[in-house]
Amino acid sequence: MQSVRTPDDRFDDVPDFPYAPNYSEIPDAEGGTLRVAWVTDGPQDADPVLMLHGEPSWSYLYRKMIPILADAGHRVVCPDLVGFGRSDKPTRIGDHTYARHVEWMRALLFDEIDLRNVTLVGQDWGGLIGLRLAAEHPDRFARLVVANTGLPNGEQPMAEIWWRFREAITTAPEINVGWFVQGGCRQQISDEVRAGYDAPFPSDEYCAGPRAMPGLVPTSPDDPAAEANKAAWSKLAASPTPMLVAFSDGDPITGPMGAIFQREMRGAQGIEHPVIRGAGHFLQEDAGEELAGHIVEFLRR
Repeated sequence: MQSVRTPDDRFDDVPDFPYAPNYSEIPDAEGGTLRVAWVTDGPQDADPVLMLHGEPSWSYLYRKMIPILADAGHRVVCPDLVGFGRSDKPTRIGDHTYARHVEWMRALLFDEIDLRNVTLVGQDWGGLIGLRLAAEHPDRFARLVVANTGLPNGEQPMAEIWWRFREAITTAPEINVGWFVQGGCRQQISDEVRAGYDAPFPSDEYCAGPRAMPGLVPTSPDDPAAEANKAAWSKLAASPTPMLVAFSDGDPITGPMGAIFQREMRGAQGIEHPVIRGAGHFLQEDAGEELAGHIVEFLRR
């Protein structure tokens, strides 16, 4: 598998992200390896809070939340998905599959870092991948936080705005990731922050991951990931693992999933679920401090 690695100096001027990367080598599924980046903060002997980003962002998305959770006494772990952030970037769109992304994160989190008693925080693809891991490895997880995400199996219609996003990011001659992130926010973000989201992608050679991910979302029942997602949903629906549903009030892509999680997940029953107001799809950017506060309270309870 051919991959590229973003030069380190691309990250020198990223604002408000002082976390030095850790690196782990994992199998790439074709006989080689990929270097995956992750940052951590907080007491390293505490139970981990695993925060998984989605498309087309990277762990930078959690910069407002990491210090709040760390200061509350939790060990925070934020990886960059393969193809994003400081992680290696396979250069062919076909290198990216849903199953591979689940396995790549499993190899990092369990084989390399050996996380246990995990609280998952998953947004966008961070939920699509993280919830699969939680369903398939329930002994590793103690709590789940779902925030503007889902677990599609091809039977639910996707929002029209998502189809437009998919068309735009897969066909654009060049991808401006910072502007795509801005499009998913209610609040205006600065030029410097937009540049921070652009940093991992110096040219289109680095953008196979962002271009590939929308096409990996199951949109029909015969999608390769549909059956695995159905099975994962069934396991999670029956699981007593506590689940906090923390959706924003302004996400046109995954917004309806909040009520479905609350209604169908056994672990979500009897829990007061917040609504993050004034925030869009990327609620970590719009209201990260508020979301982190709800997670701290959930862990305290």
